[in-house]
Amino acid sequence: MDLDTWWALLATARTTVGDRADDRDPADDPLPDALTDLLAALKPTEIVEFGLRHGEVRASAYHHPLWYAAYIVEGGCGDDGFMDFRDGLILLGRDTFTRAVEDPDTLADLPIVLRMSRDNKGWIGYESLSGLIRDAYQRATGEADSYDAALEAAGDRIPHPRTPTGPTWDPEDDEANRHHLPRLTALFTPNS
Repeated sequence: MDLDTWWALLATARTTVGDRADDRDPADDPLPDALTDLLAALKPTEIVEFGLRHGEVRASAYHHPLWYAAYIVEGGCGDDGFMDFRDGLILLGRDTFTRAVEDPDTLADLPIVLRMSRDNKGWIGYESLSGLIRDAYQRATGEADSYDAALEAAGDRIPHPRTPTGPTWDPEDDEANRHHLPRLTALFTPNS
């Protein structure tokens, strides 16, 4: 499965749920179910390819500046939280994901981020896209036990970075945040 097809599946799921596609916070978030339905209709080998590509895309966002942006937006962000944040960012679609990876300060343009800065409601993260893919595989095959073996047999084609890339600073340092992520800092730390 090429990257364009991978992102097109996500775009189709987003279109299916319409204006409810951008906030992972509500208990009745429809996007995960819509994506699971689309994936479950694929051949099991295609679901495995989707899973492999997911790992590649998520790893492409393993950057300190994006992590620090997540720290600001989410009010703190550890290892697991950053994994969830990247999965949620993927669910926001290709354009949003690509812009945020290239310039994390563009997150300040997102309506969900603006709302989070005003009333502390909403969430970008999603736990976990890998589980959703596994659920789709189980629906397609009738079992999930062979999913990991199928992933391994397909060959994880990308090296998973051990540490994030990019410049580092203390994400609790407002001055450093203003320098590197000025728009997000202004939204979430307006009096600093």
